[in-house]
Amino acid sequence: RDCLLSRGLGDVYKRQPMPLSIDRKRKEQAVIANTKFSDHHNLILEKVRESALSVLPILVIVVLLCFSVSPIDTDLFLSFLVGAIFVVVGMGLFSLGAETSMTPIGTKLGTAMTKSRSLPLIIIVSFILGFAVTIAEPDLQVLAQTVPHINNTVLLVTVGVGVGFFLCVCMIRILTGVRLRWLLIAFYAVVFILAAFSKPDFLGIAFDSGGVTTGPMTVPFILALGVGVSKIRSDAKAESDSFGLVALCSIGPILAVLLLGFFYPNGDGVVDISSAAYSSTGEIGHAYLTALPSYMKEMAVALLPIIAIFYIFQIFSLRLSKREVARITIGVAYTYVGLVLFLTGVNVGFSSLGAVLGAKLAEGNMKYLLIPLSMLLGWFIISAEPAVAVLEKQIEEVSAGAIPGKVIKYSLSVAIAAAMGISMIRVITGISVMWFLVPGYLIAIILSFFVPDIYTAIAFDSGGVASGPMTATFMLQFMIGASKTLGGDPLSDAFGVVAIVAMMPLISIQAVGVIYERRRKPAEKGETFADDEIIELWEVQTG
Repeated sequence: RDCLLSRGLGDVYKRQPMPLSIDRKRKEQAVIANTKFSDHHNLILEKVRESALSVLPILVIVVLLCFSVSPIDTDLFLSFLVGAIFVVVGMGLFSLGAETSMTPIGTKLGTAMTKSRSLPLIIIVSFILGFAVTIAEPDLQVLAQTVPHINNTVLLVTVGVGVGFFLCVCMIRILTGVRLRWLLIAFYAVVFILAAFSKPDFLGIAFDSGGVTTGPMTVPFILALGVGVSKIRSDAKAESDSFGLVALCSIGPILAVLLLGFFYPNGDGVVDISSAAYSSTGEIGHAYLTALPSYMKEMAVALLPIIAIFYIFQIFSLRLSKREVARITIGVAYTYVGLVLFLTGVNVGFSSLGAVLGAKLAEGNMKYLLIPLSMLLGWFIISAEPAVAVLEKQIEEVSAGAIPGKVIKYSLSVAIAAAMGISMIRVITGISVMWFLVPGYLIAIILSFFVPDIYTAIAFDSGGVASGPMTATFMLQFMIGASKTLGGDPLSDAFGVVAIVAMMPLISIQAVGVIYERRRKPAEKGETFADDEIIELWEVQTG
């Protein structure tokens, strides 16, 4: 049996928790590495198709609403359609760029730091990388431009420092093997103590900041960096401990923004949902062309530190081949162009329509449609999210196929639909977000004592999957528009939707883990094998 297990043939008998998403990423990287430059258009088309599937459900629902119960101005609707094209193409290019550049850079830098065996170097570089990759996160850029009473740069720097500090904590955890559960309990205790004394206008924004930082830019980079650093350990749990990085890094922004609230002067900013009016199609085109240079400059500044660190390591440590460096450089170009297109489409087309649509549906008796409509949007948003497929495969690997991918998909769909419904209830009633976050995280922490550590790590990491670009862009604006029409305060009522969306998978994934563990233990007790007994693999599999 030991021989079979060591050769990997006994996986049907005993499966060690292995992060399949990392294996899948490696395979994808190998495919991309062997792809000719002339074939890159096929990869681009595939990524654009995936992003189109992610945006399509919202697009269909919005079109149906605009043609029926909530008609809007034609120019705003046309601007939204143009923005949808920008978002789809931008997300596709960005996703391809992240796989061909950000993930390899993270893995290479993590391995290089490991070889140095220098803890100060690991800490310093981890902080710089965590700060830099957070600043370039598209979801955070959108949130920073939405918040009215905090300067954009101040919020970006604050969140970046929080992620950078906690990425250092993650590296120390990987090197020392400290259990994730105790770190989560300790840090979330500090979070909620600070939240009890925080300003109401900073609560929702702080927790939303933790949700948006675990986006498509940060997650693959941080996971790859963790895998690279985990190679310094040779024990069986080293690779599994590389999970949980996203969970810890999402705490950093919450703490940082809560602390900022104690020192930042009271602002008089008001959330504005006014939309631009266009008298012709030429003005719509001019609006997009005017916005492009601004985001080109912002994204160039955001990506520069990451690229600079990579090339410094390339000169002194990595020494990759010219072909590999060229491939990563092209991936950086994809990432840059994708980010620019995505942010332009979101801010010019998506945000305005989301806010206006929410405001119109909140008028009169139509407001009773807000809760079921929000839940419907939540169901389709998470169902079409490309990253959910990776999470499904990961859970299947951890459970040795005992938990089907459909179970994970439906559990996430139910969780995010419930999160959207809860968020809209907050908008309508004005209930503080803490009445949901405190018991929600308490339940998640309690569940962590009843499932293996790998489930806890994956559950807390999965918040980054759920709180994707559509939540931070369209749904947040939708909540803001409804709150303004209902006479509420968007800063305390609408903000917090990303936080609730990021919290619900912590409960749903661990709940699935509890069910799996209760089924697995009786099965293990039912059949035992002697050390010298020959095990027929087909009998184990069918049993």
